[in-house]
Amino acid sequence: MAKPYWTGVFPAITTQIHRDGSLDLEGTAKHIEVLIESGVSGIVMLGSLGENQMLEPDEKRAVMDMSVELIEGRIPVLSGVAETSTAAAVQYVKDCEEIGADGFMVMPAMCYKTPDPAESMAHFKTVAKATGLPIMIYNNPISYGNDITPEMFAELGKVKNFVALKESSGDTRRITDLHRVCGDRYAIFTGVDPLALESAILGIDGWVAGTGIAFPEQNQYLWELMKAGEWDEALQIYRWFTPLLHLDTTVKFVQYIKLCVQECGLGSEWTRAPRLPLTGAERKRVLKVIHDGIAAAPKVPKRKKK
Repeated sequence: MAKPYWTGVFPAITTQIHRDGSLDLEGTAKHIEVLIESGVSGIVMLGSLGENQMLEPDEKRAVMDMSVELIEGRIPVLSGVAETSTAAAVQYVKDCEEIGADGFMVMPAMCYKTPDPAESMAHFKTVAKATGLPIMIYNNPISYGNDITPEMFAELGKVKNFVALKESSGDTRRITDLHRVCGDRYAIFTGVDPLALESAILGIDGWVAGTGIAFPEQNQYLWELMKAGEWDEALQIYRWFTPLLHLDTTVKFVQYIKLCVQECGLGSEWTRAPRLPLTGAERKRVLKVIHDGIAAAPKVPKRKKK
């Protein structure tokens, strides 16, 4: 059911912001076009990297309206769903379905960390009932304190429109456990950039890429090498890429990756408060990683125009 639609690189794009904190829809649109040109299979708007939780309800809908109109069906457009209540998530997916979104990446309710799996399960199931569109479930217990185990995914597999999952537990053993417990019920995506190659070896269908939005050509080529089993060449690119990919696994990943996007000429670093721009020694350290990466970026074959 989940394949072949849910395969490949589905980058989680930043939401571009002006220095005064207002939305920069034009800047976001320009970056979308660059990513499509690189050959991505889909795009995730308003994920964690897209500062979903920092935007007002009407701003989120404006971002989705722009994205759907711009992309015009060339690739699937997903929206992150990161509301504080189940009711707000239900309303959001209904609104996005009307706008024309192709699917969703649903996170747990953002209001609290729950030790009760039944509450997480109820949230996901209730949101799924509100839409006929396909859904990727986002499991990131490190950030959100709600762990969706392989056994829970097996139970959620009874819901028809749960078609994919984004595995961000940071434990690659989960991928094997998911295959063992759930079979081929879901398309499995990795969501941890510096575990992309390790995850590909264990068998995944896609990659919700973060830092790769700043290096879309190299990111796409790395994915294609991994899927083709060209491990030696993939490893060489991965070793270059890894210091940059580590920018995706810090508490300031939004600032780090937006700075990376800016230095690569694909956007600006501005974020929505309470996130603040990087300063001092931290900024210098991150810029060095970025500039070293840019200087050593491997040349990759030009993609053929379709």
